[in-house]
Amino acid sequence: MDKQEASARVADIVSNGRITPLDVLELRSLIFRDGLVSCDEAKALFSLNDACTDQCPEWCAFFVEALTDYIVHQEKPSGYVSAKKADWLIGAISHDGRVGSATELELLVRVLEQAKFSTDRLVAFALDQVRFAVAEGVGPVMEQGDHARGVVDRDEVDLLRRVLYAFGGDGNIAITRAEAEVLFQINDAVAGARNDVSWDDLFVKAVANFVMCASGYQAPTREVALRQENFLDRADADIGAFLARMAKSGGRELLSAYREAVDIDADWEARNQWHDSCRRRAERCESDEARWLADRIGKDGRIQDNELALVRFIRETSPSVHPALGALLEKVA
Repeated sequence: MDKQEASARVADIVSNGRITPLDVLELRSLIFRDGLVSCDEAKALFSLNDACTDQCPEWCAFFVEALTDYIVHQEKPSGYVSAKKADWLIGAISHDGRVGSATELELLVRVLEQAKFSTDRLVAFALDQVRFAVAEGVGPVMEQGDHARGVVDRDEVDLLRRVLYAFGGDGNIAITRAEAEVLFQINDAVAGARNDVSWDDLFVKAVANFVMCASGYQAPTREVALRQENFLDRADADIGAFLARMAKSGGRELLSAYREAVDIDADWEARNQWHDSCRRRAERCESDEARWLADRIGKDGRIQDNELALVRFIRETSPSVHPALGALLEKVA
């Protein structure tokens, strides 16, 4: 729709003070008439969302669909959210760093899920919305369902998992230090609370993924590394299988080895040596990551149970531990 038509339709809806299913149907027909969402149309949708708090359920779905299409798919190359577009989105949906509504929060997460690549700042901004909820009791996360300040519940863990999965697009296999830091901040804010059991599972897996990936091992996708299996209940029994899954990569090299092998025993020996090499790389905890982890665990003066589980995991799986972690490992031995 052209600027004049857009302004007239938006003004008409605003004057009514609410967005109805018929309004959404008309807007959908007008905006997608040429198959593209223009910058003016995107701004008009944000204006409507801000002006009309009385919104039909159809509005959220349309708002998220149209703006995700504009942000993710209409700038070349398609699927890549530039720093400029990420800054535009953050400015449009936030006030003092906090997302204004549940609809805008869903837009933020959907953009991350649809994008092949987005900036670190955008995913950190998304994770911060959960941190604001659990640490300060503010933001749209608190408005959805029955949430309590100072506690991580199942819905919040699911939201964190959505964001972490989403940022695992093109090449973003390992958890970043920025992401791990936000997870630690959340963990500090909910120390001693009766959190959902899935929080400990996600926390341990995500931070372990950062430390071990940064040490050079070939990582699986984030979905595999963070999927909902209760790692803490199974850690002792499954530690070998867990490391094997994390170290598993290089399918093309193995396939080539099978094609060229004439001695089955030699082939198995070569494969085992390759796995051992991957495992040794995975088990190293290099200096930067070790120092960061040593400084971060117990930063508030106490070591929490899930931090203890993380340290034990590193102790049990790393034959060579950096000296920066030595004192910490002795403390929890």
